Amino acid sequence: MADKTQKIAKIRLSKLDHEEYRVDSAEEYDRRLSKLQKELLRIQQTYWHEKRRAIILFEGWDASGKGGAIRRMTEPLDPRGFHVWPISAPTAEEQSKHYLYRFWTKLPAGGTFAIFDRSWYGRVLVERVEKYTSKDNWKRSYDEIVEFERLLTDDGVRIVKIFMHITPDEQLERFRERLNNPYKRWKLTEEDLRNRARWNDYVKATEEMFDKTSTPTTPWHAIPSNSKWSARLNVLETVTKALKAGVNISPPPINGNVAKMAAEILGVIPEPAGE
Repeated sequence: MADKTQKIAKIRLSKLDHEEYRVDSAEEYDRRLSKLQKELLRIQQTYWHEKRRAIILFEGWDASGKGGAIRRMTEPLDPRGFHVWPISAPTAEEQSKHYLYRFWTKLPAGGTFAIFDRSWYGRVLVERVEKYTSKDNWKRSYDEIVEFERLLTDDGVRIVKIFMHITPDEQLERFRERLNNPYKRWKLTEEDLRNRARWNDYVKATEEMFDKTSTPTTPWHAIPSNSKWSARLNVLETVTKALKAGVNISPPPINGNVAKMAAEILGVIPEPAGE
């Protein structure tokens, strides 16, 4: 069960400040993004070398920028070291099994990141609000999810949980933008439009999810996302901070045999790795 000795601050979506992290210029955005991407690549190389594992999961409103944040996060990474899992409705076969079953097969191998675009939290969000499962089932799922994540973290998996929040007005503008762009219309679904009518129900479900499943080991990070630039930077800052906590990301030493052969065959003596 979750550690109850450390108090977790309550997250309330209406209290998030969308102006606090706003970026003033494209130059500032590009500079900060490049710096964070380079740092994330160094972190990935350390995880690969040391066979560490990480899960980075995204939840959030439709059109809140999850896909854009994931793209900026993965742009600099070695594709051998991560996998992005877009999660949609379970198949008929998956529905016949425990709801966590389909996620076990997507957990990261040693040295890799598993990135979830939506996740097992659908059980207590869309399945709850849309009544795809019973109240007894989704209420029981809080403890099941906390225990599931505890099993993973006890086994050495680092978990970062991101929720991207936009206001109803901002979502409306983004929906209009998608409708007016022939190359983005495919992103807008009937379900996206229906869900706006249940905004308050989703807020209630989301905040209860924070309260029930944010633990000292696997806290939720709610990202104000009305500004796409600031949200992407905030996501990368959150992810890099969480993944490198307690981890030495200095470059690993060169293999001794490789160094010897390089000197003999290439006439090159590798310089010591710098910070």
